[in-house]
Amino acid sequence: MKKIVLIPTYNEKENISLIVHAVLGLASEYHLLIIDDNSPDGTAGIVTSLQSKFPDRLFLESRQGKLGLGTAYIHGFKWTLANNYDFIFEMDADFSHNPNDLDRLLHACEHGADVAVGSRYVKGGETENWPLNRRIYSLGGSAYTRLITCMPIKDPTAGFVCYTNKVLSAINFDNIKFIGYAFQIEMKFAAWKLGFKIKEVPITFVDRKIGVSKMSKGIIKEAVLGVLNMQWQSATGRFVKSIKRIRVNF
Repeated sequence: MKKIVLIPTYNEKENISLIVHAVLGLASEYHLLIIDDNSPDGTAGIVTSLQSKFPDRLFLESRQGKLGLGTAYIHGFKWTLANNYDFIFEMDADFSHNPNDLDRLLHACEHGADVAVGSRYVKGGETENWPLNRRIYSLGGSAYTRLITCMPIKDPTAGFVCYTNKVLSAINFDNIKFIGYAFQIEMKFAAWKLGFKIKEVPITFVDRKIGVSKMSKGIIKEAVLGVLNMQWQSATGRFVKSIKRIRVNF
């Protein structure tokens, strides 16, 4: 079974070499795809310098500019599906997600789950070193999303996720609308609405120690309004119709 970790980057030169070695040093032998948005700090160059050390396991896709988290992941999803990966993971470059937990997400998907979510808010999950305002935004956002959508996921904004190939193959990425953290909600909502089994796996989320958070007021606004629009589309029956990939047999 082929498995790959996707990490979008923008100005992560302090973390990138460390996270590459941490992920590719695991015994489970993951592959790793970095999707870099033309980081001015030279992140992509560092990845390129490491590729000879990890031949056929470390890949780089460079984009022309800072185009958003959601479009970076969709770029990566299309790349991984074209290369026939069975398990596709999302994670951050800054060690807020522990690479050792990849195996636990993988285990969940190997034993019945279609999507495994690294969750801060199920029993056993927690956060460390998070400022109060971020904790309030996150908890409030999760509660708001569950209230509006009725989606049975306690951590819908989580960015540490394993998707099976069949889930990503079923989704029409051209109709995924959000580019910020609302993208994480929309992808889980799409998988849930399409009938896939989602399992939350408790993790400890640690606030980044190096680099700068990409959170902004615009990202929060997109999530608040986006969840309302997403539920409206679902209530009118348009969401599933638009998100489901149409298969044509010749």
